Amino acid sequence: MLKLFALMLTLVAGAAQADATLHTDLPLSYLEQTQGDARNQPLVIFLHGFGSNEQDLFGIKDALPSNWTYLSARAPMAVDSQGYRWFTKTPGDGDYDGVSADLQSSARLIEDFVTQATAKYHTRSDRVFLVGFSQGAIMSYEVALRQPQLVRGIAALSGSVLPVLKAELKPDPRLDKLAIFIGHGTLDQALPYASATQANEVLVGLGLKPTFHTYPGMTHTISELEIRDLNTWLQTHLR
Repeated sequence: MLKLFALMLTLVAGAAQADATLHTDLPLSYLEQTQGDARNQPLVIFLHGFGSNEQDLFGIKDALPSNWTYLSARAPMAVDSQGYRWFTKTPGDGDYDGVSADLQSSARLIEDFVTQATAKYHTRSDRVFLVGFSQGAIMSYEVALRQPQLVRGIAALSGSVLPVLKAELKPDPRLDKLAIFIGHGTLDQALPYASATQANEVLVGLGLKPTFHTYPGMTHTISELEIRDLNTWLQTHLR
């Protein structure tokens, strides 16, 4: 749904080149940026949207602290030779939803990926964040709202809480420490802005206090302002 390459090339002048090595030692293939001994450093894991790949969000790291560890994971299901997805959309014209088997399978892979990456990079779950766009944001909700002990927080960029998840959620004391960033454009043509307001209502109903950023006039993409807001949010929740 999104190709961020042009945005990221202009985002930060003189930004370091992304590591081109595709790593395969964890449950999902991924790109990595780490600074030597990454022990106890924050770990940020990017989850791309439908039809994209692990390169798509990786450039966001150039606007975030350089001493943190960044991984960008590839979704497990191929769309074409260069694009991947986390789940298949259910057919029909109703609310955007996903095939349950796909959601469950990808969620397990992400959960295992997060657990093993947390151990590999010698950090703690309270210093791990998922940053997802579109389907990646949807999967961030799927994982964190079911298994909140795995992460400190998630950033859902242009995402939604799917009906299949919403129907199963209930207040849980494990959610108390989960930080959530919601960012959404008012002119999003793929997942309407109402997806974000509805997600916010669901989260508030669970006793959570999401940070909700509205971006007037923004379509289904990520803006420089949103990345600056994300940076501030990440650092605030690591203090």
